Amino acid sequence: MAGLRHLLIAGSVLWPVQGLAGHCPDWTAEQAGQELQALAGQLAQWDTAYHRDGQSPIADELYDQTRQQLDRWQQCFPQAAPPPPGPLDSATGRLAHPVPQTGLAKLADGQAATHWISQHPDLWVQPKVDGVAVTLVYQQGQLQQMISRGDGVHGQDWTAAARQIAAIPARLPTTDSLVLQGELYWRLEGHVQARAGLNARSRVAGAMARQPLDAATAGQIGLFVWEWPEGPADMAGRLKGLAGLGFTDLQTLSRPLGSFQEARQWREHWYHSPLPFATDGIVLRQGQRPPGSQWSASPPWWAIAWKYPPRTALATVRAVHFRIGRSGRITPLLELEPVQLEGRRLQRLSLGSLQRWQQLDLRPGDQIAVRLAGQTIPQLDTVVWRTRQRAPVDIPDARRYHAFSCWQTGPGCQQQFLARLNGLAGRQGLPLAGIGPGTWQQLLDAGLIHGLLDWLELTVQQLQAVDGLGELRARQLQERFQATRDQPFARWLRALGLPGGWQPRPQDCWESLQQCDRACWQQQPGVGPGRAKQLWQFFHHPDVDKLRQRLQQLNVAGF
Repeated sequence: MAGLRHLLIAGSVLWPVQGLAGHCPDWTAEQAGQELQALAGQLAQWDTAYHRDGQSPIADELYDQTRQQLDRWQQCFPQAAPPPPGPLDSATGRLAHPVPQTGLAKLADGQAATHWISQHPDLWVQPKVDGVAVTLVYQQGQLQQMISRGDGVHGQDWTAAARQIAAIPARLPTTDSLVLQGELYWRLEGHVQARAGLNARSRVAGAMARQPLDAATAGQIGLFVWEWPEGPADMAGRLKGLAGLGFTDLQTLSRPLGSFQEARQWREHWYHSPLPFATDGIVLRQGQRPPGSQWSASPPWWAIAWKYPPRTALATVRAVHFRIGRSGRITPLLELEPVQLEGRRLQRLSLGSLQRWQQLDLRPGDQIAVRLAGQTIPQLDTVVWRTRQRAPVDIPDARRYHAFSCWQTGPGCQQQFLARLNGLAGRQGLPLAGIGPGTWQQLLDAGLIHGLLDWLELTVQQLQAVDGLGELRARQLQERFQATRDQPFARWLRALGLPGGWQPRPQDCWESLQQCDRACWQQQPGVGPGRAKQLWQFFHHPDVDKLRQRLQQLNVAGF
């Protein structure tokens, strides 16, 4: 019900975004000044786009987290940049609110909610409608004005639009003059916030920025009145009085609250239940509160928001690494300042391909939005902000790595060669139980392996000399290495990196498969032109043929 998207007035935010790194960037004073100025400018652009143009270039939760990040950096570098413009600077208007719009502070978590509830009696809970806040002024029952929230003290005159919106009564069943505060929302049929996290508020903001409204758009806008500043002092009286004026939603969706457990239950209920509008949390409010004449444009002590868990988290890129796999594929990996999202600690994220990293050009210090796919896999949602000073990144040469590179150790081949060893020993390879990256690295560090099959002829004495390997472990390794000579031909082919999607027949051997040309390969089940080319190259590549010769010398079947 805060109505205004960006209510982050200094001192009002009790909701530190979970997991944002708390330490300071390693910047010089000059760089800190550049970065803080640039981020402050970005926030100002987002504010103007939202308040003046009715556009929402960034999700609310990411905006909040970005502004908190800027506040944190300003604490790290207090002399680096002047304070940025306030989030409401572009929202103000000419009309004064008869009663200030207070907005709401936000609770950090359940522990904060427990504490707040323990400090306030006579509590009620309501869904927090995700819309645009307004003030409605009625004189002798007739609608006189609708004022946008603005900066809480002054707003824009939206009266003409109000007269086009059927959900806003032009006349109330009373001759009294009164002021109401509420939320314009976008109508959504059976909307479940947990399943469809729409940013419906931006639709309303955009519509109000593009006045006059057309009939179809006006019909999509609803009104949720959540406050009567000069109404009855008690909550039950205000709910009854608003219902008598025709505003029944608040009465329908308000519940008395006795404990934190009840608050948590209602939060979960409204998060997963169908409602006619989008919500972004719940509001906890004390039934008794001061009259509107005592309010100010700052978050009140008698009400607070407990927002739903964020779907995205702002994360700082700490480093960019490039993993080179067995086939030579280069996968960029982002190392992140740890963030918490949906109960998970996220520190790494894969971008999938070198081409994607090249398109995004992410560097250390950049800010990205991370979300979970399938509640488990971290994914890049969007790039939120880039540092002005671009940090250098050591990018591997993609031309150097392919399916037939790095069969031996050598400069630049450490990653791919180790990946080949790991694939060879994996479940789809020979397999070699109990032998993983750590063991292969020990043998590489000891200088015992230079080619892909060198381990086949290692002796117990050689293995025992490796730092960290005792006699028992050395004998176990040598026995497992020797046992691979009896593995089937098909397993050995997979261990060497045979292109996937095709399985040899029991009667196949290297010689027969090497004689198969590309047309022959395309006659195999599931093999198209591309895979046929890969298979032909595999059986004719000189480095692979050297491996075949060595296995033949060791009397491995099929070679």
